[in-house]
Amino acid sequence: MALELERAAHAGSSAEELELSSRPLGNGLRQIDLSVPSVHCGACIQSIERALSRLDGVDHARVNLSTKRVSVHWREGNVPPLVETLNRLGYAAHLFDEGAEGRDKTLSELIRALAVAGFAAGNIMLLSVSVWSGADGATRDLFHLVSALIAIPAMVFAGGIYFRSAWSALRYGRMNMDVPIALGVSLAFGMSLYETINHGEHAYFDAAVSLLFFLLIGRTLDHVMRDRARAAVAGLAKLAPRGAVVVREDESRGYLSVASIEPGMRLLIAAGERVPVDGRVTYGSSDLDCSLVSGESEPQRVQPGDTVRAGTLNLTGSLTIEAIAAAKDSFFAEMVRLMEAAEGGRARYRRIADRASALYSPVVHLTALLTFIGWMVASGDWHRAITIAIAVLIITCPCALGLAVPIVQVVAARRLFENGIMVKDGSAMERLAEIDTVVFDKTGTLTVGRPVLSNAGDLNRDTLALASAIAWHSRHPLSRAIADAYPQSAQPHALIETVAERPGYGIEASKGGKVYRLGRADWAISATANNDGILSSGTVLAENGCLLASFQFEDRIRDGARPAISELKEQGLAVEMLSGDRTETARTVSEALAVEHFEAEALPRDKAARLSGLSEHGCKALMVGDGLNDAPALAAAYVSMAPATAADVGRNAADFVFLRETLTAVPFAVEISRKADRLFRQNFALAIGYNAIAVPIAILGYVTPLIAAVAMSLSSILVIGNAMRLGGEERRPYSGARPVGERMAPWDMMADS
Repeated sequence: MALELERAAHAGSSAEELELSSRPLGNGLRQIDLSVPSVHCGACIQSIERALSRLDGVDHARVNLSTKRVSVHWREGNVPPLVETLNRLGYAAHLFDEGAEGRDKTLSELIRALAVAGFAAGNIMLLSVSVWSGADGATRDLFHLVSALIAIPAMVFAGGIYFRSAWSALRYGRMNMDVPIALGVSLAFGMSLYETINHGEHAYFDAAVSLLFFLLIGRTLDHVMRDRARAAVAGLAKLAPRGAVVVREDESRGYLSVASIEPGMRLLIAAGERVPVDGRVTYGSSDLDCSLVSGESEPQRVQPGDTVRAGTLNLTGSLTIEAIAAAKDSFFAEMVRLMEAAEGGRARYRRIADRASALYSPVVHLTALLTFIGWMVASGDWHRAITIAIAVLIITCPCALGLAVPIVQVVAARRLFENGIMVKDGSAMERLAEIDTVVFDKTGTLTVGRPVLSNAGDLNRDTLALASAIAWHSRHPLSRAIADAYPQSAQPHALIETVAERPGYGIEASKGGKVYRLGRADWAISATANNDGILSSGTVLAENGCLLASFQFEDRIRDGARPAISELKEQGLAVEMLSGDRTETARTVSEALAVEHFEAEALPRDKAARLSGLSEHGCKALMVGDGLNDAPALAAAYVSMAPATAADVGRNAADFVFLRETLTAVPFAVEISRKADRLFRQNFALAIGYNAIAVPIAILGYVTPLIAAVAMSLSSILVIGNAMRLGGEERRPYSGARPVGERMAPWDMMADS
């Protein structure tokens, strides 16, 4: 039975399963997430990523040590043999299940092993005190024998974690950090057992078991700190709905799990329930609590036609929505993936640490061997030589170096996530810490991007009703502003007969033989029509070419824009603004926000060219934008950021996504990234300084195996403790900025919407 289970585990998932479980990324790429429970160190990460990246069709592979997950991007076509490759390396893999719950088995195993090792180490230490106090002869032999009997089950149970990992690596021709640990513990125990059988004076059962005890302290602490740092995203995932009531075509209803919901299905969301997938409201109106996905405490009113996101809480009324994305492709799922991706970036420091960890095993074994040979030649005492070699083997463990970068990335990602900022890649934090320029898009970024009709009170009521009825047929921001100004037009079809939108110009409608145009003045108003000499510009409503009404709009500067720009300047950063709007409009916003440099009437290629130009002049620029037309600039920037309201292509191009309305997320992200960069350097200094001091002392014979175990564990604890300082600081929140009206450009705002 056990053999059948092992064969089944190694059979892995079929290519069809992997294809169905993957999700499209665009540009011919797909992504699959696999769970790899046995990964635990930098050497494991490097082995997996190197092997998978060599497979035909694989674009890249990234291992997340915290979640023990490997994310693989491959080109559509034949599915690469991912699971088979991992099995050949000795890492049993299966499809990652985001909905899987249950207690942490790894932590439970570590705690049990730690308890056994601690109990055994304490009792053996008591017996050792008696031997050190002068016990000899039969009494000493008895104490050694009792110590051996206590140590054996501790070695098997507590040491099994390291022995299994080391054997798995050696079995598949690999090396990892547990190989020298298992070797050091086995040598210390074997030498002690030899001394006991031969009635020797010295035995090191206390060192062998205490070594396990201190090693397990470090590994357990690392595991707990990672879980604590990821507690926010774990809590977020647990709040995700498990299913919803589906309304079928025959109006019958049934309950489906979230995984079974497909785009196009109609879902009934009762008051008090969370929205399970991204959707569009088709019936009903209600207030939504969006704090889970955006951090905004003010409820948002939704009605038919509005888009709702997975994870939002329906507060007041029943809604019927049409699903527009599967659960795995929803905005909620994207947030969870972004949080986890932040831990796995391959920044410069991470690559250095990984390379050092990969060189660790051969260098350590060679150093220990040379130490043994040197002491044998110098003293001729094999007992002393092997004891010193064991201490060298233990004290050189680069656990601190391996933890130096990832633990900071985990804590920094948590701080950002708690403040509504998602990070796509840990390397983005390193790049953000190096920026010297911040470039903002205007509409939708520095301003809210939702214009409001400002002169509605000055317009004829019937004319406004007609304009609103026409505007209902367009999704353009200015059309929505006109439509919202006269919400009583519940049946616009009763006012007009035909309607057609002319992209870039406006909307043309007819009623009773009359032609109405709502849009650009130079298109709507006929040069030959009698307009009593009135010249008009901007957005107008015209009847048969004659002017009926002119419309004025204003936008609101985004909350936090002023303090955000002020703080960025205090941080020593240059601030610029790019806009597709007209020069007058862009100048109004730049003056209101004290942005000295701006470019107006910029096309998407102009924005990208500006970012490329900054790069060519040695500047490292952060681009903050939200529109479809900002995607080239976001991709061209040294590092980029977009609000959650951005178009999908904009969010995909950005390195950071901020969920809340306020722009203070930008300086906060810069601040955290700079602090994380300092902690990277400090942790490297601690790890390298430890090895520079400890290794020579151990080689000279001044360190016992027990002291080596304590020193190695303390170095890891220092690195973890230093990283946790980033999570303990509170930042004074900014209050929202006072909204300021801003005159908007006319219909040509389309270039920047």
